Amino acid sequence: MPLQICILETDIIRPELVDQYDSYGRMFQQLFAQQPIAAEFKVYNVVDGHYPPDSEQYDAYLVTGSKADSFGPDTWIQTLKTFLLERYSRGDKLLGVCFGHQLLALLLGGKAERAEQGWGVGIHQYRMAHKAEWMSPDLEELTLLISHQDQVTQLPENATLLASSDFCPIASYCIGDQVLCFQGHPEFVHSYSRALLDLRQQHIGEPVYTQGISSLDRDHQGHTVAEWMMRFVAHGRAGLAH
Repeated sequence: MPLQICILETDIIRPELVDQYDSYGRMFQQLFAQQPIAAEFKVYNVVDGHYPPDSEQYDAYLVTGSKADSFGPDTWIQTLKTFLLERYSRGDKLLGVCFGHQLLALLLGGKAERAEQGWGVGIHQYRMAHKAEWMSPDLEELTLLISHQDQVTQLPENATLLASSDFCPIASYCIGDQVLCFQGHPEFVHSYSRALLDLRQQHIGEPVYTQGISSLDRDHQGHTVAEWMMRFVAHGRAGLAH
């Protein structure tokens, strides 16, 4: 039976990019369709107040990226935090990307804030700090597309650091077999990152923009992260973990 994944969409793609890229939920669905573990997805946009009914059962809940701050006061963010804390307390598996990575760290006892390092954009490389059995294929270093000005600055007490760099010391972490998060965007493709950089050029400044654009001639390993995520969710289910 395919894994059942609920995608909690925490943003709406900029109007200029909707025709080509549709939504973050759709980008994740396209990404996960290319990894080997069978999975089915349902998307709910929580900014608009949409959540799955209690009658629906999922193997994991994935929190997407967002232009919002994870530590912001927005009502929809507070509602999402309550929803996620309830899911965590009942033992559900939670996945987080960028905003989701930061929000789950904050929610579970860590810290997330505006990073003194400034904007991170383009392709970024991380050192792997820990290897788990669901991390297949195995990597010594990880490259991902990124777009963020906030970072996790303190892990929850019971979290394990998975990936790190000088620019982003807490780039990925897990909490037991229940929570798995990444600062980078496995769902991004090069063309989307380029379009986003072009739209934000004045906001992020010319030096950051130029560095980000020049980094896009490299590959990234979003497909590997997608496989890790599904192996993490499947871990412990007979016939699906390997």
